[in-house]
Formats: sequence, structure tokens, C-alpha cells
Amino acid sequence: MTKLLEMNHHHTLRFAGGFFRTTRLNVASLALTTSSPSQFSGGYCSIPPSRFKLSTCYATLSAVVKTQEPTFDGKEAASLVDELRINFNTGRTKSYEWRISQLQNIAKMIDDKEKCITEALYQDLSKPELEAFLAELSNTKSSCMLAIKELKNWMAPETVKTPVTTFPSSAQIVSEPLGVVLIISAWNFPFLLSVEPVIGAISAGNAVVLKPSEVAPATSSLLAKLFSEYLDETTIRVVQGGVPETTALLDQKWDKIFFTGGARVGRIVMAAAAKNLTPVVLELGGKCPALVDSDVNLQVAARRIITGKWACNNGQACIGVDYVITTKDFAPKLIDALKTELKTFFGENPLKSKDVSRIVNSFHFKRLENMMKENGVANKIVHGGQTMEDKLKISPTILVDVPEGSSMMQEEIFGPLLPIITVSKIEDGFQVIRSKPKPLAAYLFTDNKELQNQFVQNVSAGGISINETVLHVTLKDLPFGGVGESGIGAYHGKFSYETFSHKKGVLYRSFDGDSDLRYPPYTPEKKMVLKALLSSDIFGAILAFFGFSKES
Repeated sequence: MTKLLEMNHHHTLRFAGGFFRTTRLNVASLALTTSSPSQFSGGYCSIPPSRFKLSTCYATLSAVVKTQEPTFDGKEAASLVDELRINFNTGRTKSYEWRISQLQNIAKMIDDKEKCITEALYQDLSKPELEAFLAELSNTKSSCMLAIKELKNWMAPETVKTPVTTFPSSAQIVSEPLGVVLIISAWNFPFLLSVEPVIGAISAGNAVVLKPSEVAPATSSLLAKLFSEYLDETTIRVVQGGVPETTALLDQKWDKIFFTGGARVGRIVMAAAAKNLTPVVLELGGKCPALVDSDVNLQVAARRIITGKWACNNGQACIGVDYVITTKDFAPKLIDALKTELKTFFGENPLKSKDVSRIVNSFHFKRLENMMKENGVANKIVHGGQTMEDKLKISPTILVDVPEGSSMMQEEIFGPLLPIITVSKIEDGFQVIRSKPKPLAAYLFTDNKELQNQFVQNVSAGGISINETVLHVTLKDLPFGGVGESGIGAYHGKFSYETFSHKKGVLYRSFDGDSDLRYPPYTPEKKMVLKALLSSDIFGAILAFFGFSKES
């Protein structure tokens, strides 16, 4: 999903006024050199301008001042976990009243601070206001309201049948919170991917530590402030920072770790969790394909592909369309339709469009630019390719039949570059998809019902949409999660509640109806009765009880 850059945490950032000496570097407190037309002002929208200016800054780097060690070290992390565990053990978070009050406060927080959240997302990503509302605020609020509505039902024990061998008895499945959980979120949807799993953890009755991404510093800082105002600080905390802080957190014993990010860092998280046998959810990503048949409504297909690529954080989305597969004959028509709709969406010069997010930072800008400049790739561009480095903007770019060995086809692109791969017949696209690790999402555009069925049955992916892109993740009755290298576990709606719960089996029996059949001494007669009971042969059990068999 998110491409995170892990660096040695002793790297130094130099500021215009010399070294910025502090015990903890909070990048979010610095004036960001973005193209945002507005500065935050008032309340928790306030991020005061800093007299220190970054001369070089990759937002993916976690910076610690050379002359100081970070204050949030392993000792502080251990102390935090101990404090939360003590508070969790009081049982406060298990009550319906605590859970519902925290969920209601999250809903209130979203309503009260919508403008602040939108401005933070703009400052971090130049995310258009409507896109921020639809993709982040609305989705998060919807999840919260669903949890509020259904929480009593989710918490209710589930009665299950019991066999005759345990008669008289009853049994239930009882959900219980796991304990103290760690949530590490990503930068590309920094509000949604932080708060949605927190909603699931709170619904299940856990104490929570959220570690938002330092790559989206404005949103990270805002989340820390809003959580401290709206939520119970004795059981819900936000820890800001980069690699040192994350490392300190991962060294602790948690009851579950929920990570959203890239596969490389996911492996680090999983290795750290394994030391304490901590279960994990890994929401990763991969190269999400869109297979496009020739029998489609061309305009609608083009618009939905654009929405799942460039109108989805400008391609910086784990479920965004990574590449398209279509036939050689149909490719020119599809490309023309994409060009036409791109012009409708973003105008003649998309670099100046207010409806296109910027690339998150210089590191990712250079990474994407280098992809386009690779040998055998640059001459495959059929649309776009323009860049504006000072604004971190790259125009929507379409390429055709880039080399399979290029980084564009071997790595998750995570940006506004869309390669189109052509095949002789549409069914050949299945093999192209299967030749790569299983993606988080896969898309098919066709009216052919047989092809739709083949795609669903034969393409392994975290989720699938037919004649649509990305929209499936908004359905709260569908699980959202990966398979294989695209992730472990799933959430959204009730699945979020279950992800952060343990389903405990409980058997209830009275002291009545006790039989000596299960107790020593073991006799042939007892064996006959038990075999009949275990085979659900009531008549045979009755006969055996009186010393007879069916044969006799």
C-alpha cells in the first residue's frame, strides 16, 4: 500500500537557523513548504508558522536531531503500555456505556472539526475538499454511525446448539476485547486509515495506541490534539514520531498490532510481533489490475477507471488501479476515451487543476519521475508525462506496453502513472494477473456474464469490483483486507469489531443429569452407549443402555 522509507534514525535535518534543538522533533509544528493557499488558523486548525525552514525534507524520513536522543524511547513506550494495561484491567473499556460514549465523541469530533481535518489533508496532500470529504470524512463517519447503531447486537452473546452428549447444557460465543492494541496508520488517507481501525478497536472494548504516519504531519498533529480533547486519554493515546518512536512501540508486548503500509515495513512489523506471539493485521497493497473487455460502455468505463486512479489521491491509493489490461484492437479506443474524460475532469492543463492531489513529497516525486525516465519506458508515454517539481505535481500519464522488467511493472506504482498492457484476447489477461503477487483489489469491465464468473472464480485478490473501481470498500457489509502479499486479516463494519475481539466459547451445565458413562471404570457397556450417542443413534444408545445391540 503505502511506500514508506526507513532510514537510519540518526540522520540530521539542518534548518536555516542552524540545528533545531529540541528533545523531540515534531515535524508537524513546522511551516510546510507546500502550495496550500491557506494557513491553519484558530482552534485546532492552528499550526503556527515557524521561523525555521526546512532546506531539505523528505516527508518519509523520520528525523531526530543529532545532538539529542528522542524522548519517546523504549522505557517511555513500556511505561505507556503498562499504564494503559492497568486502566484496561479495571474493566472500564468493556462496558457498553464506555464504548458508545467514545464512538459518539468520534462522530462529534468529525462534525465539529470537519474544516480543520479537510485543511490538514490539503496541507499534507493538496487533497481536494470534496475528495477529502467523500474518501475520508464521510467514510469514517459512516463507519462510526454503523458501530453506534449495531454495537449492542455485536456485543450480544451468540447462542449455539449443544449435542446430546452434553445434555442438559447450553453454549454461547462471547466476544471479549483483546486488551491493549497498537494501530499504525498510513499517509495516503491519513484520517480514514487512522480513525477507522480505532473505531473497530473501541467498539470491541480495547485500550488503543494510535501511531499516525509522520509523512502526513499536519493530520498526525491534528489527530493527537483531537483525540486528547474528545476521547478518554486514560485508555486511548496517540504517539507521534517516526522510525525511533515506531521501533520503541514495536518492541512492546501488545495484544494485537494493526498495520497499514507497504509490504517491506509489514515484514518488519510481523517479525517484531512474532517475538511476543502478537497477532497482526497487515493492510498492505500490490499492483491492482483493471481488465477491460471490448463490450463495455466506453465512456462509463473510462470515467470509473479515472476515478479509481487519478481521482483517488492521484494514484496514491492501495486499491487504486495500478495497470490496465485490454486487447490490442481495443486499446486505441480505450486510450482515446481516457484522454477525453481526463480533459473533462481536469482541464487542458491538469497540473493547474485544483481537483488533483499532489505527490506526497520529494522522495516519491523523484521515484515516480525515475520510473518514467527508465530505458524503454519514456518512449511508451501516449498521454501526459508533464511534471512540476516545485509543486510536487505530475500530470495523469498513460503508457502502452512498457517492458515487463521495468520498475513500473515490477513495483506498486502508487502515483499518477497508468501503464496499459495489451493482449491478443481478453482471457490472456488472467495469466498476466496471476503472474504477479495477489493484489489488494482487482477490477473487471465487461458485460459478459461468463467472463465475470471466470474472473471472480479464478482471480485471487483482497476484493473485486465488476464494472467499477474502489467502490467496493465503501460497503460495510463486505470485508476489506488482502490475501498473500497484499495483507493479512480484514476490517470494516462488523469485521472491524471481530478483528479486535476474541470469540470465547462458553459451555453452561447444571449439576443435574450427571451420568457415570464418561467416568471410570470404563466397561464394554459404557463404550456401546457412548459410541451410539456420539453417532447420534439415540435408539442404539437406548438399546445399549439396557445391554442390547441392534444386531441382537
